[in-house]
Amino acid sequence: MNASADLIVDVIIIGAGIVGCACAAALAGRGLQVAIVEASTTGGGATAAGMGHLVVMDDNPAELALTQRSLQLWRKLVAGQESKHEYSRCGTLWVATDAEEMAAASAKQSILERNGIACELLDERSLYLAEPALRPGLAGGLLVSDDALVYPPKSAQILLDQAVASGAMLVKAQVTAVTGNRIICSDGRQLQADKIVVANGLAAAMLLPDLPLRAKKGQLLITDRYPGFIRHQLVELGYIKSAHASDGDSVAFNLQPRPTGQILIGSSRQFDSMDKAVEMAILRKMLAHAVSFVPRLADLNILRSWTGFRAATPDGLPLIGPHPEHAHLWLAVGHEGLGITTSLATAELLADQICGASTSIPAEPYLPARLLERNTHA
Repeated sequence: MNASADLIVDVIIIGAGIVGCACAAALAGRGLQVAIVEASTTGGGATAAGMGHLVVMDDNPAELALTQRSLQLWRKLVAGQESKHEYSRCGTLWVATDAEEMAAASAKQSILERNGIACELLDERSLYLAEPALRPGLAGGLLVSDDALVYPPKSAQILLDQAVASGAMLVKAQVTAVTGNRIICSDGRQLQADKIVVANGLAAAMLLPDLPLRAKKGQLLITDRYPGFIRHQLVELGYIKSAHASDGDSVAFNLQPRPTGQILIGSSRQFDSMDKAVEMAILRKMLAHAVSFVPRLADLNILRSWTGFRAATPDGLPLIGPHPEHAHLWLAVGHEGLGITTSLATAELLADQICGASTSIPAEPYLPARLLERNTHA
């Protein structure tokens, strides 16, 4: 006979990063009894390591739908409490180095405008009026004005507080196994629920080895305070190629003006490394690349650097929905570098599916079955 459970709820969520906290807030807000299980700090892990960029991405229609919907939800969430989230509607300026990249910027503009997203193509003169610190000789860019940023750990805590206010509970425990409709904790406790949501990023693969998650290590730096040094999040159009490369190490130009006046400097990608150490060779390459776009960056003081790990899927889209082969099991993982951006739309999609409601965007592109369902044909 199985031992009785120490706690029985409607939904257990594993992981109190921003995706898990968003899922807890969405499900508890619909009247379900929710327990969110986390062994460490709320909003730690990949949430604390990320840049907090809220960005519309359009590499494919599913990515665009998820990011666009999530930014709508972010604007609703932060309304009236922008300072609590350290929210800044700084916009994203996609920088083009030459005529080929300007053509890419124009194509991007067409896609975004067709989907009702405000953006403006900038010529060389307009680019430097918008961002005087950029080096001479750049071709122009695309300004997406409604993109924004938050401080992710604060937003995760706000979402958790929202969930608790709706009746959810935080359980401090390390989950060691998922079996049927129960989770087993390292202290021996067994928690039971009709639905178990795995939302703990790369760590999900230790509980469910069948998940096709691959680690992408990233490194970031942050400067001392230089208010007004840049006004927008600056990203090179070449970032898209490095962000979705399938192998090798890469760096891309990505600067972010924090509300504190500090400058966050990214970004890098290294495949399959779980070494938390900062690697100076990668940092030097990142900084040199960033300085090639913003020469005065070389004069700023760097305060610290750190690493984080993105959980990537083979097709670049997250797994959101029921596991096709395990009853009671639901997934909200594999967001790669867009976990902060897409956390709210992920939570909404998951809650709609669990509650049997219509979804605001089609759920099919993100369903785990597309990557997890075993081939039943001989």
